[in-house]
Amino acid sequence: MSAIASGELTTPGLGGGLRDIKQSGFLLKLLVRKELKVRYRGSVLGLLWSYVKPGVQFIVFYVALGVFLGLERSARNPEGLANYAVYLFSGIVLINFFTEALGNAARSIVNNGNLIKKIYLPRELFPVASVWVSAVHFFPQLVVLVIGCALAGWHPNLIQLLAAVAGFVIVALLATGLGLLFGAANVYFRDSENLVDMLLMIATWASPVMYAWSMVQEKLGAGWFAVYQANPITIGVELFHYAFWFPTTDGSAVMPPNLFSLWLFVGLGVALAILLLGQFTFRRLEGRFAQEL
Repeated sequence: MSAIASGELTTPGLGGGLRDIKQSGFLLKLLVRKELKVRYRGSVLGLLWSYVKPGVQFIVFYVALGVFLGLERSARNPEGLANYAVYLFSGIVLINFFTEALGNAARSIVNNGNLIKKIYLPRELFPVASVWVSAVHFFPQLVVLVIGCALAGWHPNLIQLLAAVAGFVIVALLATGLGLLFGAANVYFRDSENLVDMLLMIATWASPVMYAWSMVQEKLGAGWFAVYQANPITIGVELFHYAFWFPTTDGSAVMPPNLFSLWLFVGLGVALAILLLGQFTFRRLEGRFAQEL
């Protein structure tokens, strides 16, 4: 029911927040298609870049960390990580989704300024569409990961498959919340883009994508390790490791303690809290988007 039909008045430029996304599914699909067409306009490889970029990234990290620094288990290094290639790529796939989603969502309002100034539509559509575009790029990488895991003897159970879904949901909620927050702030303070770039650089190394969580616990101790562990990205990556890497090992690998009884709910709670904060901030600032742009 519209505001006019119900006799209610709303502030110009303000909508119902994320609730409007459900009612604007067609517009969301159009925005996702537009983003994909614009991104690959004039590109030779097109969507194949979804394979090339993480592939090159994986090779660089695997050679530098797995071979040179000895994180890959071998006859000479029995204390390394078994199937380090699977461990590394499962983390890269998820962290790439997060970095692309947040980076594009933070710029989505400014990049669509001309459209925002001409017509009204739920402004949350732009950050959410950026997350969806990143999900489109994520799933081809996921297919490659599944194939690699299958070649390494992957036999997951239902709980491990659900862990992968939970890890993706946590990271997607976090990216959406931060995308709303920084997308709105970027309209008023363009330095927000640089802040996001720094956060994304830190995010790659502040979660156990390329190293084992036990290394962090050994260096930080129990107290600071709990702070490290409360990071939703860390929890999402560990859930992905449990879903894709752990079933390829002999079962002797040790996962972080209380991953399902505690940290899964902590990660989900923190991600939801940031989503609510991002939505609140976005709604407070969106009224002057057109004027500021």
